[in-house]
Amino acid sequence: MVIKVSASLDCADYLNLGEEVKKLEEAKIDMLHIDIMDGVFVPNFALGTNLLRKLRPATSLLFDVHLMVQNPESFIPLFADLGADMITFHAEVSSRLHQLVDRIKKEGKKVGLALNPSTPPELLSYLLPYLDLVLLMTVDPGFVGQKFIPEVIPKVEKVREMVEKKGLNLDIAVDGGIGEKTVPPLKRAGANVFVAGTTSIFSGREDVEKAALEFKEFCEKC
Repeated sequence: MVIKVSASLDCADYLNLGEEVKKLEEAKIDMLHIDIMDGVFVPNFALGTNLLRKLRPATSLLFDVHLMVQNPESFIPLFADLGADMITFHAEVSSRLHQLVDRIKKEGKKVGLALNPSTPPELLSYLLPYLDLVLLMTVDPGFVGQKFIPEVIPKVEKVREMVEKKGLNLDIAVDGGIGEKTVPPLKRAGANVFVAGTTSIFSGREDVEKAALEFKEFCEKC
């Protein structure tokens, strides 16, 4: 498995966002995880179109736009135009998941599918061949700094088993409370993309570039 780190912009310092993105580039972070919240699917709002419009020409980092919204079909063309490289939406929002996957692919973007902690992994079995990434939430979505839910670890194992049984090559990402205590068991379970937020590179305890370099090295070697 290729180990990757995705920096969660919702956890960055908004007052120094441009500088922090440059530091993440210097640290050779793999991608930026950009949470979009509508206040309906989750009881919060985060990041917006104007920010992405200004951020896209400022960095070559990959954008994984995580749509935590009730009607993703309304947002897909917008964020595709704004420069998303991958669009990840939640399985819980629609019974027409295959149509949403096709819509994203028609925009020429990679596709991610997210599952909340309470959602069974079997829900995505038939879609796995069409996905580039499965995002398993290890906290309930909507707010940063939540406590990691360890019961998600067996779900990671199950999804990795499903992926390997089908002979597929796709990423399994984990998001929520991801740090030095939680990465090792998640990695053993089969996760290879770690969404880094306040528990790791944006903890505020050290410079973002240094923290990102150290965390990426830890994820690769642990």
